[in-house]
Amino acid sequence: MAILKLAGVSHHYFSKTGYTKALEDISFTMERGEFVSILGPSGCGKSTILSIIARLLEHTSGNIFIQGEPIKQSKEEIGYMLQQDYLFPWKTVQDNVLLGPKIQKRLDEEAENRANVLLQEVGLSNAKHQYPTELSGGMRQRAALVRTLMNNPEIFLLDEPFSSLDFQTKLKLEDLVATILNQYKKTTILVTHDIGEAIAMSDRIMIMEANPGKIVKVYEVPMELREESPIIARKHKAFQPLFDTIWQELEKEEVQQKSGEAT
Repeated sequence: MAILKLAGVSHHYFSKTGYTKALEDISFTMERGEFVSILGPSGCGKSTILSIIARLLEHTSGNIFIQGEPIKQSKEEIGYMLQQDYLFPWKTVQDNVLLGPKIQKRLDEEAENRANVLLQEVGLSNAKHQYPTELSGGMRQRAALVRTLMNNPEIFLLDEPFSSLDFQTKLKLEDLVATILNQYKKTTILVTHDIGEAIAMSDRIMIMEANPGKIVKVYEVPMELREESPIIARKHKAFQPLFDTIWQELEKEEVQQKSGEAT
């Protein structure tokens, strides 16, 4: 059974004067532990898909199933990691990480032990009593990763979480996130504008067009790339041909979009 299934999902944004089609007929399934990236021009609805899966928006039509249950009935946890870490500046790293269990009234010795294990895995054991203002951008995102993992989400959503980081930190964090999500077998969707990032981290890559947002192409990442860490995958001989193919597809979509806007 698929962990996640979207079938004919569309979404409209309504206003006093009419509505805008943000998404049209989005359909795909994901198995447990699968990593899928979504690429496409700004405004094509990539983040809208994540917001709908995270239950922050209600789709206009279509069906979404999590573990075979309609999304409204499912109680599965959904983890959502954004470009900004949204750590509370007045709380220590440890307190930020334990916020979920505390809100859910599950803060006990087991939760604290789990937090310590995760903080150690991401290299933040020595920083757990520090405040967010004392951390680098990469360290803050690592803390945000642990905070999201603390609720043990079945599905993990990543909305450009590395885009504000310098390139070296970004590469290191890609490796860390990929390793941990693979270790815990999290079903993951990454929204990004970075083709290389998508190829290095994913099993599949979905290309979208805009106005309205649709999936127009799906690329399977070769197994020889999927078996490597993101940093090593970028150096593999199979990387560049796939990069060039996706680049050309995105360029084609951009030209078509501009042509449509001009008519």
